[in-house]
Amino acid sequence: MAQNKDETITIRTTHEVKELLRLAAQREHRSIASMLEVLILSHAKKNAIDVDAQETRKRA
Repeated sequence: MAQNKDETITIRTTHEVKELLRLAAQREHRSIASMLEVLILSHAKKNAIDVDAQETRKRA
């Protein structure tokens, strides 16, 4: 089931970073937003970052 995407992120970056993101997205036939999601999720997985675990620790 698709997740409800109801959050917005706005960032300022350099032309070079934006162009690299655009090229990466184009290479994988993705939108820039989709590419950002893939990169963030990949980074989180690689570095064992888990939102649910973080939220549980906050409440404890």
